Amino acid sequence: MASESSVAFRYAKSLIDLAKEKGLTEEIHKDMQFFRQTLAQNRQLLLMFKNPIVRKDKKYAVLKAIFANRLNPMTMAIFEIITRKHRESIIDAIADEFIRLYNELKGIQKAQVVTTVPLTEELRRKFTEMVAKTTGKTVQLEEKIDPKLIGGYILRIGDRQVDASIRHQLNEIRLEFMH
Repeated sequence: MASESSVAFRYAKSLIDLAKEKGLTEEIHKDMQFFRQTLAQNRQLLLMFKNPIVRKDKKYAVLKAIFANRLNPMTMAIFEIITRKHRESIIDAIADEFIRLYNELKGIQKAQVVTTVPLTEELRRKFTEMVAKTTGKTVQLEEKIDPKLIGGYILRIGDRQVDASIRHQLNEIRLEFMH
C-alpha cells in the first residue's frame, strides 16, 4: 500500500493540474486554506474524517453541510471523489499538499519565526529579507510567540531550522559543562 504522503501528493497534484486547466488555481487555493483553517479550529471534525467507523456517506454529508455554500463547486466535487475512494482520512494531508504545491508554483517560501515577543515592523522586514535572500523566493512569514525561549529566535524554513534562542544557547553551555 502506498504511503499516506504519496497518495496525498497524487490527489493534490491532480487537483492543482485541474485547477490550472480551469483557471481556478487562486480560488481552489483559498478553499484549501479555509478548509485547513476550519479543521485546525475544529479538532472533532478532523477526528471524524479519520474515524474508520463513520461511514463515508456520512462524512461527505458533513462535508457538504459545512462547506457546500462556502467552497467552489470543483473543490466540493474533489471532496466527493476523495470520500468515494475512501481517502477522507487523509483529506487534511491532501489540502496541505495542495497548498505546498501552490506555494511551489507561485515561488512562495513559507517560513516560521518564533520569538518571545511580537515582532516589530523592522524585525519582520529583516527576517523576510533574510529568508528571501537565502531562498530567492517570495516569503510568507508566520510568527509565533513562545515565552519559554527567554530571548532570541528560532527560524524555520522548510525542513531547516536556525535556533538562535537564549534557551538553546544555555542548553549548549550546560552540555559543555557536563563533558
